Amino acid sequence: MKNKKGYKWSVLLVVTLVSFITNVDSTITIIGLPKIMQGLDMNVAMGLLTITSYIIASTVLLLPAGKLADIVGNKKIFIWGFIIFTIGTVLCGIANSGISLIFYRIIQGVGAAFALATATPIIIKTFPDKQLGLALGINSTSWVIGALVGPVIGGALISEYGWRTIFFITVPFAIIGVIGAFIVLEGTNVIGKFKVDLRGIISFGICLTLIMLVLSEGEAWGWTSLKTIVAFIFIIVLGIIFIINELKVENPLFDFSLFSYKNYTVGLGITISYCIAYFSITLLLTVYLQGALHLSPVESSFLIIPLSAPQLIMGPLGGKLADHFGTEKMIIIGSFILTIGFLLLGNLGNVLNVSAVVIPLIIISVANGIAWPSVAKAVLSSVPKMQTGSASGMFYTIYNLGRALSQTLVILTIEFSIPSELVSRVLVGIDNFNGAQEVGKLIRSIGLSFKFFSIFFVITLILAASSWRSKMKKTE
Repeated sequence: MKNKKGYKWSVLLVVTLVSFITNVDSTITIIGLPKIMQGLDMNVAMGLLTITSYIIASTVLLLPAGKLADIVGNKKIFIWGFIIFTIGTVLCGIANSGISLIFYRIIQGVGAAFALATATPIIIKTFPDKQLGLALGINSTSWVIGALVGPVIGGALISEYGWRTIFFITVPFAIIGVIGAFIVLEGTNVIGKFKVDLRGIISFGICLTLIMLVLSEGEAWGWTSLKTIVAFIFIIVLGIIFIINELKVENPLFDFSLFSYKNYTVGLGITISYCIAYFSITLLLTVYLQGALHLSPVESSFLIIPLSAPQLIMGPLGGKLADHFGTEKMIIIGSFILTIGFLLLGNLGNVLNVSAVVIPLIIISVANGIAWPSVAKAVLSSVPKMQTGSASGMFYTIYNLGRALSQTLVILTIEFSIPSELVSRVLVGIDNFNGAQEVGKLIRSIGLSFKFFSIFFVITLILAASSWRSKMKKTE
């Protein structure tokens, strides 16, 4: 590693810029979806596919990208990923049809997978353990800033210059990021000849694609329909093929021996449980504020800002606390506070009460700043550094699966009392709920949903406590 003063902070700056850009693009696209659908004459299903296609592409390739990074080096995969993402972003801005936009979003997703799968391993290999939590905490604030900036800039750009500008606005920053990566990041020599686990890549890729499709389209297909049942059968068969192949092949896509590290295995359980709970917030509040209370997207975005703003301070602070007190303690404390915040949101009323929304969001934001840097550090520092690419690929695959599962569960919990088609139309901003009885059912459903998702934070707390207990026994 270079010994130049400030080198590690330059690396963190470049990696954090990438995280910021990818998150800005994601939030801007969601805000701009109604205008994009109108401009390209897209229906609701195709509009939602512009979101899910990106998520599927970026998720499916995370593990292969991480494995490839372990072989040829993080720098090459990171830079190529960012270049592909930038090209995809430009293409999205010039798309002339819904089909072409979806295809270009897939290109964006491919680039994002390669960049994001290597970002955290680069940080882990650059920073010493005593500063790793702080570095991961600072990096996590980039997502927060993106979530704050995206909706505001997106709304302004769309209003003044049209939806295409929401893609072009990130291109100059992306180019700066690519140039910075070339200059700052250290290269790694390519390993000689190696066998590509093609069977593992194909079986894993198709299996994960089917899982993501079922999670996003299962309600539209029907959970008991022939299409869904056949998809589940293929998922099971391909999953078995993947596991058997990985246990036998010489150079597996994912080394299952990583599960011999108990903290890594428990950490993945914490990750999926945490993500299922946390990523339900924005979706539930969007339906509540826009669908039930009929607020505009801009008004809703401003009310949700307290979910992000405190993390600008709490992200780095939470990372420092993890370095000083240990990751398990911070996850336990954070999960407990998150549970309280969700239970408070489970009591929203039929009339807007700003404090009833803002106060719980501030609590949740502070708690997430305490917990999330510790989750990332606990999982990815529990394996040898030479395997952090593969470990990170699986970590972010689980992260995205938890996110997709969260969105599916949100819609399912709401649909106990509200038709699924209406929920989908509200989510893309082209409809809302009318009638006191319908609105009342919706708000009760949202309240129960928040209480339901709080259970996953309790699970997170229990898993972190069990990991802490095991660690304490080893030191006795």
